[in-house]
Amino acid sequence: MGRVRPAKVIAIMSFQFIHMTAYSRKGDSKGRSTSFVFSEARRDPDASLHVLNPSPPIVVFGVGVDEVERLHDAAADAATTTPKGGKPRRVQRSQHTLMTVVASHPHTMEEVRADPDKRREAAEWERRTIGWLRSQYGDKLVSVIRHEDESHYHLHAYILPDDPAMRAAALHPGQCAKAAIMAAGPADGEDSKALNKRGDAAYKKAMREWQDDYHETVAIPCGLTRLGPQRRRLTRAEWQAEQVQARALRTTIERAKAVKERGESMIASTKEDAARIAAEVAAAKAEAARQLAAAKAATEAAKVAQDKAVAEQRKARSMMARVRQEAARVREATARLQRLPGALRSLFDGFRTSKIASRIRQAVESEMEALRRAATDAADRASAADAGRREAESRARHLRENLTETGRDLASARRELAALRPPERAPDISTPVPRRS
Repeated sequence: MGRVRPAKVIAIMSFQFIHMTAYSRKGDSKGRSTSFVFSEARRDPDASLHVLNPSPPIVVFGVGVDEVERLHDAAADAATTTPKGGKPRRVQRSQHTLMTVVASHPHTMEEVRADPDKRREAAEWERRTIGWLRSQYGDKLVSVIRHEDESHYHLHAYILPDDPAMRAAALHPGQCAKAAIMAAGPADGEDSKALNKRGDAAYKKAMREWQDDYHETVAIPCGLTRLGPQRRRLTRAEWQAEQVQARALRTTIERAKAVKERGESMIASTKEDAARIAAEVAAAKAEAARQLAAAKAATEAAKVAQDKAVAEQRKARSMMARVRQEAARVREATARLQRLPGALRSLFDGFRTSKIASRIRQAVESEMEALRRAATDAADRASAADAGRREAESRARHLRENLTETGRDLASARRELAALRPPERAPDISTPVPRRS
């Protein structure tokens, strides 16, 4: 990093360290130009005298150092500025055109290599630091590298201005705050010295806010304090107590993060279960509605079949009543025939007997055939009714019983008709049949 810290400070270091510096192509009073910064980052021999065993940098975000230098030099060569009332001209080589940020973790490289827990802590700090840099500078952040050949685990970030004049000062919160005060001019009764003092105060305030933002976003979750003990003149006991408090705060944040993740996982799982249950309930409701509709349709069909069976039963009973009426009429006709004189009965016996018997037989057979068909149709319709409904089955059973009774009545009617038939006699050829006048 180019900065050597006293051994006693390194031994107790557990506070945040982040620093930003702008560079120009010409270089400062110490000869540190953009070219020298890139050479040091690459670990060129002439720029790495402060490192005992130089090793190439590790790119953890963006592009490598060579590409950063190429992008910077091309943009700086094309950068122009336009003074008031003048023509565009190239920016001076003394203008700051590169902004760098250096951030360091309290763990030494030996600790990170030897202790897996400290290696995880350093990796978490690195991830949070890169995230914070990206939130601060967006696409202007082109590269972040890590050096592992110095005492502490640390990062270098390179930010390129995106305005036509390549003003790196526009990326410095302190310089921007002071420039705004100076541009506004002195207040009433304020001389140039007071104005400059007010500008310096604005500079310091902006930089404190910049450091505070890094502390809240990165240092607190990583268990680092805002300032070290020497800056605040703390005793060793006070400093150790603050370190314990910082570590406890980090533990609390980690636990809160774990609880939050578990809560989010439980919420997601609960939402999935609720959606699945809702789908199952909807499917069950749809199935219940379908089954209810089918049950209603079956009930209506059973009712229709039942009504049809009852109608057929009534029709069969009506037909049976007609058969009985016809049988009674036949009996009456037979009685009248029996009361006729014997001669007339003998005369018409051969003709009337066969005609009456034929008429009776035809009427009875026709009625019997219609009755059988009606009984068969009634039985078929009753069988097609809803077998699952007890009331329909009971009524169908009654119908079959009635049909059985009807059959018995028909058999009885047949027997009665057979009994009413007059006996057939052989014709007497010795007795001449008188001619009708």
